Amino acid sequence: MKRIIYSFYIDIPKDELDIFDKNILKENHTPINYVTKDAFKENYTKLIACKQWYANQINVTFKLFEYDTNFILFKNNLKSKYPFLTTYNIVNFYKLHLLYELSKDYDEILYLDFDVVPMKSDNFFETWDLSKGIAIHHNTHKVIKMDAITDYSQTIRSPTSKYYNAQAMLLDRNLNPNHKVVNTGIVGASKKHLQQLKYFDNFDLDMKEMSNLTKGHNMFPKKITNFFGWDNETLFAVKLAENKVDVQWLDDNWHYFFSTQGFIPKEIVLCHTINKQFDIVWRAYNA
Repeated sequence: MKRIIYSFYIDIPKDELDIFDKNILKENHTPINYVTKDAFKENYTKLIACKQWYANQINVTFKLFEYDTNFILFKNNLKSKYPFLTTYNIVNFYKLHLLYELSKDYDEILYLDFDVVPMKSDNFFETWDLSKGIAIHHNTHKVIKMDAITDYSQTIRSPTSKYYNAQAMLLDRNLNPNHKVVNTGIVGASKKHLQQLKYFDNFDLDMKEMSNLTKGHNMFPKKITNFFGWDNETLFAVKLAENKVDVQWLDDNWHYFFSTQGFIPKEIVLCHTINKQFDIVWRAYNA
């Protein structure tokens, strides 16, 4: 059984950061993408080292991908075909493209966003039997009910926006609209289930459909469709439902969203540092 853990770091040029996306830019605040860019640079070495340490502990190969020729070719190809995609969109499609590239040589793969820190050496591959399905977390509990949504209650990256966008796509395909909002910050998958997912099959049609839905949908009000877009997680949820892929939902120990709570419980294995407060993570990491 060949296994690998991978992550990637794409330092998006400032002039390509989508800081003006709806409701993301806050008055008198540094754009969140600028904060992320600076935090990644400052913690670059530690963020690589902690993942390499984890891979060593469980005796698995680790690989880091960066802003190299392969990414540039991928980016240029998508930008030429789909000029409406932002660099942020492309980066998030690229990380899933790498899943498929690695599946050519590996049986099981664990992807970690660059801001994910392994806090303990518990073996992911022993805890999550990837023959039983893709291992991924969902944020469905964060979705705002339709009657409570306003023009300012979400951004294009919110679970709410992704939920209704995926629902619109499923309805558009005459499929059951029930689904969960996935988060692709941590993904464990086998070659078998990636093939079943067929993420990039019919990608041209998927992009066309997503573009059409940004113009409106007869079942959703404008306050919802205004936040539709070309999100990788929206498409992931659609593919899971459409292709009836087996899923294992990661619990908080294996995908902990470190956001506003200010602490990290001792039982956490993989900490997703949403708030980019790495100083708190490193204190817990070294405790």
